Amino acid sequence: MTGARTRGPARAGQYLALLAYLAFLALPFLWLVSTAFKPARELGSLHPTWIPEDPTLANFRQAFDEQPLLQAAANSLFAALGAALIAVTVATPMAYVMARRRGRLSAAATGWVVVSQAFPFVLVIIPLFLVLKNLHLINTLTGLVLVYVTWSLPFAVWMLTGYVRAVPAELEEAAAVDGAGRLRTLCSVTAPLLAPGIVATALFAFITAWNEFFFALVLLKTPEKQTLPVVLTHFLGAEGVADLGPLAAAAFLATLPSLVVFALIQKRITGGMLAGAVKS
Repeated sequence: MTGARTRGPARAGQYLALLAYLAFLALPFLWLVSTAFKPARELGSLHPTWIPEDPTLANFRQAFDEQPLLQAAANSLFAALGAALIAVTVATPMAYVMARRRGRLSAAATGWVVVSQAFPFVLVIIPLFLVLKNLHLINTLTGLVLVYVTWSLPFAVWMLTGYVRAVPAELEEAAAVDGAGRLRTLCSVTAPLLAPGIVATALFAFITAWNEFFFALVLLKTPEKQTLPVVLTHFLGAEGVADLGPLAAAAFLATLPSLVVFALIQKRITGGMLAGAVKS
């Protein structure tokens, strides 16, 4: 009885902490949505409200009139999808080798992941700029995709390594007995069971590239090549004064793809695809 009584308040405290965390994450987004639909007179009000008194779409129309948001969104989509697909394609066989052949190679790769994530952007931008300049990839979306792949690949390998280790080795041994080689085993046996991990890794690479600002700002010069995060800065005036309504509208539209992608594949991420794969 005592244990049950203590678990009840503890469980309630956990739910309260979770609700507080969700509120902490949701309130800024809700305020952004509210601002996007407010007219100019409400944006300058000394007593702002959560719900717009006179909702309007004028901020969205102004945002599209002032900046090439559709072109910027297309550039961001190209860079994010390209980075996600290439990162997953390269990381999957690398993670398989690290997980199945533990030793100095796996330890060195793990150290590579830790070191690569510790470097700040400012320290690597000059070497990257010089390499891309020699390859004639400055001010190109292809060069930006390569940078995003290089930046997200270590963490993608680390993520997928954990998923590969969760796949029972007995399945691969059974495939080897049936005459399947390593490549056939990886493609036909291991890869289908890695689907949740591959999707989660691709989502990580996509969102990272979609939201990235610094590399895009430095590497892309012409307006027609710039990505959405860079174009959002154009709503700031010369003295740093923001055109708040159109900025909020454009920022709201910029967050929608990440939310939609996550909503569509969340079941794929959390689904237990290994359930029942091995029978005792």
